[in-house]
Amino acid sequence: MIRALTAFATRSPWKVIALWAVLGIALTILGQALVFRATQTSTGAFLPDSYDSAAALKVAEEHFGLEPDANPLTVLVARADGAPLTAADERRIDAGAAELAGRRIAMPKPKDTPSFLAQDRSQQPRISPAMTAPDRSFRLLSVELTGNPMDPGMQDLYRAFRDHTRAEFEQAGLRTGFTAGLADTVDTVDADETRSKIVGAAMLAVIVLLHVLVFRSVLAALLPLVAVTIIGGAAAGAVVGVALLTGIELDASTPQLISVVLVGIGIDYFLFLLFRFREQLRRHPEQSGRAAAAEVAGRVGTAITCAALTIVAAFSTLAVATFGQFRVLGPAIAVSVLVMLLGSLTLMPALLAVTGRRMFWPSRALEREPREGVAARTGALVARRPLALVLASVALLGALAAGMAGMRVDYGQSSPGGDRTASAATAAEIARALPAGVSDPAGVFVTATDGGTLTAERLGGLSRALASVDGVGRVAPTVLSEDRRAARIDLFPTADPHGQEARDLVSGPVREAVAAHRPSGTEAHVGGTAAVFSDIASAVDKDLKVVFPVAAALIALILFLLLRSLLAPVVLMLSVGLGFAATLGAATLVFQHGAGRPGVDFSLPLVLFLFVVALGTDYNILITDRIREEMDRPGPARAAVARAVRHTAPAIATAGLVLALSFGSLAASPGSATQQVGFATGLGILLSAFVLSIVLVPALAALLGWSLWWPLRQRPASGGPVPDGGGQREPERVMTG
Repeated sequence: MIRALTAFATRSPWKVIALWAVLGIALTILGQALVFRATQTSTGAFLPDSYDSAAALKVAEEHFGLEPDANPLTVLVARADGAPLTAADERRIDAGAAELAGRRIAMPKPKDTPSFLAQDRSQQPRISPAMTAPDRSFRLLSVELTGNPMDPGMQDLYRAFRDHTRAEFEQAGLRTGFTAGLADTVDTVDADETRSKIVGAAMLAVIVLLHVLVFRSVLAALLPLVAVTIIGGAAAGAVVGVALLTGIELDASTPQLISVVLVGIGIDYFLFLLFRFREQLRRHPEQSGRAAAAEVAGRVGTAITCAALTIVAAFSTLAVATFGQFRVLGPAIAVSVLVMLLGSLTLMPALLAVTGRRMFWPSRALEREPREGVAARTGALVARRPLALVLASVALLGALAAGMAGMRVDYGQSSPGGDRTASAATAAEIARALPAGVSDPAGVFVTATDGGTLTAERLGGLSRALASVDGVGRVAPTVLSEDRRAARIDLFPTADPHGQEARDLVSGPVREAVAAHRPSGTEAHVGGTAAVFSDIASAVDKDLKVVFPVAAALIALILFLLLRSLLAPVVLMLSVGLGFAATLGAATLVFQHGAGRPGVDFSLPLVLFLFVVALGTDYNILITDRIREEMDRPGPARAAVARAVRHTAPAIATAGLVLALSFGSLAASPGSATQQVGFATGLGILLSAFVLSIVLVPALAALLGWSLWWPLRQRPASGGPVPDGGGQREPERVMTG
């Protein structure tokens, strides 16, 4: 099937290119227009209903009209001259709030979006007075806007609301501040917008420059980016379309993560083809570009397919996770990688067939054999000093892995540098006069299960018990639903609601007090940000115990089927496992111990395991199968290893640099989690490419020799084919060079 696809692509290249161009453009437009309708921004919505905070969220939606995409804000209003608020000031503030609540925020439809895809985000904000500070330095308003906070259109709507609010109160000599929800998101985006654009442009420039230095060609530098952009747009659009058709809601970070993954692996696969294509044209100068493309694509297609299926298998295991954020991420990336695989077997070979030798113009590299360079010297060193290189590699990786000692997992949502935004300054001003949790309270939701109704008196004992809990700064008056079948009691913790102290408070003393003092005939659940992330911690701990072994088993099975050996998969899995530990240890050293973060982000261990193990295994597949190919030839095993490193190291090194740059660009994005994933995954890819695949695995192969293929392969007879399972067969040649 693989050869049939590549043969069709090289036989009818213009048809394939035209088809991909149409699909890529159409699906890109659809994906970009509809992506925010397919994403879910409420982290609590990804928890199973069995968790306490998820049950509280359900009560809030059913009895208190909370919308799934609601964005609560806190607006601070104070006198511009700094004097305490008077009774007249409070009346003016409440009147201004009523005026704003009755005014619809109108947003024009985007000019570059077709009318049938445009979404009207215009709405009336829900605004209500909340409380006045004890020292009367400010009054707080509670605001709710509805929409996806990651949607640029929704962010523009918040900016319009912010400007209207400032203008409304400035006329009365009052100043305003905004915090929580959309305010945090927009301020962070605005603060990092310029840096993100610069980093993105620099990443593309470095990738192009890297291709120019390697291939000395304009087409070879630009065409991979064009092809990957087309395929990546089609893949992202396909994921969004599947999500909308099936009703599955993606996590807000999924589209960006998919984009980075596809750029990295897509250029990797194109590089594998380009290196082998150049080698083929050098060896057979009489062969046409189309014939060379057909032969190379059919040969390398098997390797690319195995590498892609390794990633697909690894991420598909996330479908068994209980935490929905993981459960939707895995299949989404798996679908994207399958689309990229299809493009790698069709569009990329078609482009090679059309360009032929012009792909490497104006370089004259096709006219001569390359001189021995760093790759050849590295291969010779690996063959000559394998034991020393194994010990050095293990020592380096072990030292980095030691950084995991004392590692903590952080479930906070704050961003590095976020304390310098206007939103953070407003939150700090509020915290100086009121409990820190005022802008993001925990909520106790009580429902009647005995057929009766609830009253404030009936819930008085529970309110008093909650007020006596150490760490609860204030308990708000009980709010009853319209049918009096449910009640909400807000708690304002004295600790940062995004910190570990608040999570320990709600998961321990608060839930204990609720269980002990809720009235008979009622059911009670604790919700809010701190409660949600406390439950996420429990869900993630359970998922890690399941996903890690399942993913490792699937990857080992793929390696066994590809390499037809029991020992080789064990060697590869141990090496990538050590690489994973080293990467996680390095991330802990940088972010927890170096940058002073509370710990590594809760999603990092799982995402890092999948990316580093799956993508690192790709490079190990390339080098190991080339080692097997070279060992099938007569001669010493160490000489075969040296040849394999010489031919494969340039492709692995270039691909590793490109993929590391792709992930490294995330380190400049707003959000602590995204930054950590970008840095750690980029580092993990570099370790996988330069330490594991170019040094450690070949050195182990040089030490083990033909026993690496135990028990299915034997030492080849001089000049003849290799015995395998009692039969005779010619060795496969599927790897890039």
